[in-house]
Amino acid sequence: MSNINESSVEEYIRSLVPRRESFLMELEMYAKLNHVPIIHPEVAQLIRVLLNIAKPKRILEIGTAIGYSALIMASVIERDGRIISIEKREDMINMAEKNIHDSGYSDMIKIIKGEAEEVLPNINDEFDFIFIDAAKGQYMEFFPHCIRNLAEGGIILSDNVLYKGMVASDDLVLRRKKTIVKRMRSYLDYITSNKDLESSVIPIGDGVAITYKKEVEKNE
Repeated sequence: MSNINESSVEEYIRSLVPRRESFLMELEMYAKLNHVPIIHPEVAQLIRVLLNIAKPKRILEIGTAIGYSALIMASVIERDGRIISIEKREDMINMAEKNIHDSGYSDMIKIIKGEAEEVLPNINDEFDFIFIDAAKGQYMEFFPHCIRNLAEGGIILSDNVLYKGMVASDDLVLRRKKTIVKRMRSYLDYITSNKDLESSVIPIGDGVAITYKKEVEKNE
């Protein structure tokens, strides 16, 4: 349980998630057995819905891990779509590249090795959809680069923004997590108050934030 919803609510929502492809279920089992953090099933389903609505051609992901979320996105978008994913751990990259190859999506997903805060300033492509799922205390550092590279009308999805409920309640904050919680609160304050954005925080999984980059009105 993530402390975001009552366990009964969480279990019910997950019971409604459609059955995943076999290769994704294998990755879910591996992640569970090896304690590798991957997105929650209900968050994966939200991503599917958002991608079906937005129909992005180019996606940026911050935090590859074993390639689970990248593969979910690749399985939804058109075959000519492209995903760039950033990951700092070489062992995760090796595993993700194998999973991506074995699943038949190598032509759609490219992994860049490095710390996101060092890689992002050097990315100058335009993306329709950006998924942030990396170091929770660094989201505010990632965001200026993400919004710079996000197309008008594009979407940023930020995962784990309620961080086991600690961001929403001081009663749950662990002493060693105070800095992360403080930074995540600042991040949420920023994206929800920025006049150029529309954001909504949704209490599923470990908390997600959907941010829409408003289109600039053109003078006639």
